[in-house]
Amino acid sequence: MLFAALLSLAILPRAFGAQFNVTVGGPGILKFDPPVVNAAVGDVVLFTFKQKNHTATQSTFANPCQLAPNGFDSGFIPVADNDTGPFPAAQFIVEDTNPVWVYCRQANHCQQGMVFAINPGDKFAAFQANAMGTGNSQVSSVVSTQSPLDTSSATTAPPTVSSSANTQISSSGFVTSTTSPSTPSASSSSLSPSEHLVVVGGPNKLFFSPSNITANIGDVITFEFQQKNHTVTQSTFAQPCVGLTQSSSSGQIGFDSGFMPVSDGETSGFPTYKVTVNNSSPIWAFCRQANHCGQGMVFSVNAVESGPNNFAAFQAKAMQLNGTSSATSSAQSISWRRKQDLLSALAGVVVAYVVFA
Repeated sequence: MLFAALLSLAILPRAFGAQFNVTVGGPGILKFDPPVVNAAVGDVVLFTFKQKNHTATQSTFANPCQLAPNGFDSGFIPVADNDTGPFPAAQFIVEDTNPVWVYCRQANHCQQGMVFAINPGDKFAAFQANAMGTGNSQVSSVVSTQSPLDTSSATTAPPTVSSSANTQISSSGFVTSTTSPSTPSASSSSLSPSEHLVVVGGPNKLFFSPSNITANIGDVITFEFQQKNHTVTQSTFAQPCVGLTQSSSSGQIGFDSGFMPVSDGETSGFPTYKVTVNNSSPIWAFCRQANHCGQGMVFSVNAVESGPNNFAAFQAKAMQLNGTSSATSSAQSISWRRKQDLLSALAGVVVAYVVFA
């Protein structure tokens, strides 16, 4: 199941399916509108994101407020309070008639009933009630953006950069937050002993700098995202290029900054993402952009350098596996693009989009 972040979308011919427009959020609004659609195979559900900062994230009926294994996720799409449009959008193409359960993973929005479903039958009320009766493993503050949607450097995700703070607590115990790109860039001389600055990317750079650090419990790691479009995503030593959330068999939720696009012309005010270390176990992470992980763009904290599971071995394994999850995403993206190109040609327009699984 795939999403595409769009700048424009043609009205598709009925022969290729109907289009259902769903509004996500809005001024003081915590809901999907409408909350339910009944769609056929080939129909398109277009999610249009309005004010505040929301997601459209696939879950399951049993766990309404948790990302489903291999489920789609729009990522956080912030929209400023004074934004009057055009608004960013993401589309989902219905591939079968099975129910599709969706929620907003911002703060406790899901627990406040901000859920959505495709073909739920008579189960939507129960799904929403189940969501409102659950606890949430992540806490996020509202984020807005003052910048227009920009796809110049993005290749696999909606290029959104937040301009306030976005805090998330994962089930793996790492506290993370995203800070404003207007915040002055940190330098090593300005950091306290309990803070670690890690630069992500940069002009023609596909690496974390430094790539391997030692940190104490309570230390804060600040990831500063520079040119191009990267993430810092928690993984495991065994599966370097697969997010912990996707690979865990016990329901762990790893931290993930989401994509942080930075244009080539930016020289300051870079967006940052913070992780607070809550235990002394090794932390493994990677960039999930394209095949960056397969090119060695990985990171570790407290890797035991005297043992077999050291940073060099982690990086070598990532390069050997060549980012298996990315390869799957690329194959899916190619298939999706072919479909979209056909639709665009028939409609006589060009659709600008960024594809991700």
